[in-house]
Amino acid sequence: MTTTTLDRAPGRPAVPRAAETGPPRLPALDGLRLLCALAVAGYHFGVSWRLDGVRPPLYHLPDAAPVLIYGFLGVEVFFMISGFVICLSGWGRTVRGFAASRVARLYPAFWVCVLVTAAVVAAVPVAGGLPVSGAPTVPDVVVNLTMLAEPLNTPLVDTVYWTLWIELRFYLIFACLIGAGLTERGLRIFGTGWLIAAVVMPAFPGAFLQEIVMPDFAPYFIAGMTMVLLRRSRSDRRLWALLAGCWLVSLHLVELRVLDLRPGFAVAVWPAMVLLTLGYAVLLAIALGALDRLDWRWLTTAGALTYPFYLLHQRVGYSLIRTAHQHTGLPAGVLIAGAVVVLLAAAWLVHRHVERRLAPVLKARIVGTRK
Repeated sequence: MTTTTLDRAPGRPAVPRAAETGPPRLPALDGLRLLCALAVAGYHFGVSWRLDGVRPPLYHLPDAAPVLIYGFLGVEVFFMISGFVICLSGWGRTVRGFAASRVARLYPAFWVCVLVTAAVVAAVPVAGGLPVSGAPTVPDVVVNLTMLAEPLNTPLVDTVYWTLWIELRFYLIFACLIGAGLTERGLRIFGTGWLIAAVVMPAFPGAFLQEIVMPDFAPYFIAGMTMVLLRRSRSDRRLWALLAGCWLVSLHLVELRVLDLRPGFAVAVWPAMVLLTLGYAVLLAIALGALDRLDWRWLTTAGALTYPFYLLHQRVGYSLIRTAHQHTGLPAGVLIAGAVVVLLAAAWLVHRHVERRLAPVLKARIVGTRK
């Protein structure tokens, strides 16, 4: 497995080799992706709903629920990974090329997963303990297919889609940076300004500014971008200071997130801070090349399954688990493990038969080349 390093001629901005082919495939990063997805699934299945529609999660998983609660941090680390990957892949690209890569990466699997989720929810409705209990309407499904359901105030087919609107806004910001001419210095200055804006934004609660700055999640994207710059210039103290600032702000945000959970049992803040710090440390180790030699093939497969698994896991998983519970009475842990296996298999099918076939065609159409 090869990795890409940033090349720079004396006095010129750094540009990665083969940037137009996409980000370098880093197996350790793929493994971290899947770990985050499984953590989020553990949180959803084990904590954020009532498996039987009546009793709280602690009844079914008295030992596991207090641990699975911290799986929500998978989303925060996902955003850091996104900042890292998007920044690494953006160097040397045109705005059109960048947009093509993002559309081809996100939409094919998303279209299929929206339709599958809508069909499963319609066929096996799940009520009780769910944010959305009814089957989505056809107009709602159509709007969801655009990935713009949230800004259009349309009910989400699956509540996990809220993160995609965050991602899309980050992509738009980065596309603007590419259009303006992406340089290391410019990215460092922009990241610093963005972090400052995120810190002061609570004093200016205007909805429009909040949508642009995304103060609750900006530090994670900035941290990921900063780690790309550190991958090449690890002695730059300004970058280390920026990363430290992102980490400190992130700790405060995570504290607020924990206090807002209210799962029906006490949740300590310090484990969340430790786990988030560990996420920073692992991604930084990947960025600095400490794990470049980790070349297990199954990690690449794991990374490929992450996105469709994430899209499918919540509402489809709820339907699978609730139905199996009603008909078998198996322990909650067994039902959850079985649902994860089924969903990983479904994610592989989506990747193999949809993403691998449709994404290259879609990308070629957008950039105007034949495929």
